[in-house]
Amino acid sequence: MSEENKALIRRWFEEVWNKGREEAIDEMFAEDGIAHGLADEAGQPLLGAVGFKPFFQRFRTAFPDIQVVVEDTVSEGDKVVARCSVRGKHQSDSLGFAATNQPMDITGICIVRVHDGKIVEAWNNFDFMTMFKQLGAL
Repeated sequence: MSEENKALIRRWFEEVWNKGREEAIDEMFAEDGIAHGLADEAGQPLLGAVGFKPFFQRFRTAFPDIQVVVEDTVSEGDKVVARCSVRGKHQSDSLGFAATNQPMDITGICIVRVHDGKIVEAWNNFDFMTMFKQLGAL
């Protein structure tokens, strides 16, 4: 399972984020899954593919050229950890402020729990503070 779980997380970042395939969210994120560390408009964790998609749309619109590089993965049991580098150019006001056309370059770690080949729980810790500083929003 460890290698399959590693492949799933690599596929998640490649298909969903790098290629922008919104339909891949349904393929890989469980209907009752939860994403901690990312929030909806009300500040709540993202629930299921339906709850994840608005976050994805806002972020992918803000950074249409986003590239997530999975630098390392570690897997044990039903969990896999991915250490990532994230780069992109801020090109839209979908984050709540005008596009800056500035680059962002941040790092992050994501831990996911996998069940039946889908992400059922994720803990995300990406350096959004640095991103907002790079974009001049802080």
